[in-house]
Amino acid sequence: MTQMNKSRFAARTAMVSILTATILISACSGKGGDGAASKEQDPSGKVSLNFNTQSSAIAPSDPNEKLINKRLEEKTNVHINWKNFTKDVFVEKRNLAVASGDLPDAIFNADYSDYELLKLAKDGSIIALNDLIEQYMPNFKKVLEEAPEYKSMITAPDGNIYSFPWIEELGSGKERIQAVDSMPWINVEWLNKLGLEMPTTTEQLKEVLIAFKTKDPNGNGQADEIPLSFINKPGAEDLAFLFGSFGLGENPDHAVVSNDGKVIFTAAEEGYKEAVQYINELYQAGLIDIEAYTQDWSTYLAKGKDQKYGLYFSWDKANITGANESYAIMPPLAGPDGEINVTRTNGLGLGRGKMVVTSANKNLESTAKWVDQLFEPVQSVQNNWGTYGDDKQQNIFEFDEATHSLKHLPLEGTAPVELREKTSIGGPLAILDSYYGQYTTMPDDAKGRMDIIKNIMAPQMKAENVMPSVFNSIDELDRLTTIETDLFAYVLRMRTEWYQNGKANEQWAEYLKELDRLGLQEWLEIKQGGYDRATKG
Repeated sequence: MTQMNKSRFAARTAMVSILTATILISACSGKGGDGAASKEQDPSGKVSLNFNTQSSAIAPSDPNEKLINKRLEEKTNVHINWKNFTKDVFVEKRNLAVASGDLPDAIFNADYSDYELLKLAKDGSIIALNDLIEQYMPNFKKVLEEAPEYKSMITAPDGNIYSFPWIEELGSGKERIQAVDSMPWINVEWLNKLGLEMPTTTEQLKEVLIAFKTKDPNGNGQADEIPLSFINKPGAEDLAFLFGSFGLGENPDHAVVSNDGKVIFTAAEEGYKEAVQYINELYQAGLIDIEAYTQDWSTYLAKGKDQKYGLYFSWDKANITGANESYAIMPPLAGPDGEINVTRTNGLGLGRGKMVVTSANKNLESTAKWVDQLFEPVQSVQNNWGTYGDDKQQNIFEFDEATHSLKHLPLEGTAPVELREKTSIGGPLAILDSYYGQYTTMPDDAKGRMDIIKNIMAPQMKAENVMPSVFNSIDELDRLTTIETDLFAYVLRMRTEWYQNGKANEQWAEYLKELDRLGLQEWLEIKQGGYDRATKG
């Protein structure tokens, strides 16, 4: 299952890039220069379109080498000329193309924020898609008919749809697969070696981590075990799961909703402060990886593959320590007051800004029909995970001709994220909960995760509400972006300092004042307004 990664926060640099694009685009024709496609067909008789995109560094540099894209070209008679960039430079290249006026016909895997979508639409760089959907996209219309809630979620406040979405469902309510992002994986081999029980409280966890540090559980005679590791930023590798033991808990977007419908900023709650102080206790005892505050994914992964962790956090253990039995899920822990809580995330399997069509596009009908094929159910399944019948790559699926459906094959020890990045194409797609058992099977790694959520996590989720996916107005988004840029950075900086210096209690009052100075009350007002509109009509 694709890692969510689900919450992306707009940074000031993103705003500057878009504003720069606004200034420059007014001086350009906006018709694309070399980037725009003409209506002429290529010598093979195929329509040719120019797309910009991003993909993993481990995927082919030319997306047309992927079997999925080869089959799409045969099926649609449309050839895509890709300008493909690795993820680390894509945003810069994407914004530069818009700022220079060298527009492609479309931007695939665009991952635009809501603010960016509305700004680009206002500037005339991208077009509204409503008419194209109505005239040329029966597959996409069928998705919106079966799951009408997405129609409102992808529609901007002005009534227009400016981007094609990525939709991935599995489960619902407290048992949907995204209900928990970060999961704690504990080294059960070490527990067994040392004769320790699975911890059930935060105090027991501390004792277990001390034993991991001092009793040589890997048996090599060296103190090279890392009791606890994480990546210190919002996401599936953060240790924020532990915060639920101290109150409402924490989310990547710092928002939870009370059972009476009040939006709450998690990082201003007393329980948040207590959680931070607990992490400081672990730090003072030397139980936290010294690289946790600075490491990136590759460093985190390398140590995980070497089985050095006592406890770590990830969406799926197979991505870090492998699909073996050395690690198991650690159940949610009771905190000092005996309470247990698992914080529900606000993340849905929805990427609103996954693909846009630019104003330079002269082949709108062909583009719309090509995109519509991506929303055909069996096609969407492949776009999301990978394909079948590839004699050059390990396959994700086998295809059942009789039922016209895809069956997941065993991963055979391959990390799910690595195999999928090599073969899938992402982009706009839809996988509804009803598709499982009809068009595809459930991936083995998803089955395991769903079992964990249903049996271990969901029963401990106290929250009855989550923050819905609200499409705010451009004025609201302008304020949210401005506020979050400084507010979220400050929260992360202070959290990191407190983990290490333990001064959360004495600096708390000053911290709360600074949150207000940075715009917290206005942020809460906008968020509450969005929640009320989405839930009360």
